[in-house]
Amino acid sequence: MKHYISAGALVVKAGQVLLVRHHDPGRFDFWAPPGGGVENEEELADAAKRETFEETGIVIEVKSLAYIDELIDQSGRLVKFWFVAKYVSGQIDVSANPAKGEMTVDAGWFSKDALPDGHVFPDVLRDRFWRDLEDEFAATIKLPLRQSIF
Repeated sequence: MKHYISAGALVVKAGQVLLVRHHDPGRFDFWAPPGGGVENEEELADAAKRETFEETGIVIEVKSLAYIDELIDQSGRLVKFWFVAKYVSGQIDVSANPAKGEMTVDAGWFSKDALPDGHVFPDVLRDRFWRDLEDEFAATIKLPLRQSIF
């Protein structure tokens, strides 16, 4: 089984979280915080910062590790490290992503009560994340292993 290591940023600004829409008609359509594969000897937090900038044009400051997320699909096992991050600067721009095949088509800031319709990944963004955020993520939380739907 192949293993894939990824890092993402739960960027919070004024009570809203930054989400990116990944859409390839007939294959997938979901919203998720910015993130992606860790490159070479890159630190996990640095990967989250780089991916956020590549996917959205937003510069962030990584605060702490929030979740360790494990997913399995037909291609192998994905371990995703989600970091809580603070917005520093920039305006959303999804047009400059250098990664080929990303299919990043939109991004925006969303409050808990105004998350986009459809699938939002990870599922904790629908509820638990907001409670954990209020508690300032006292400890890193290991999410249950599950099947990936994408």
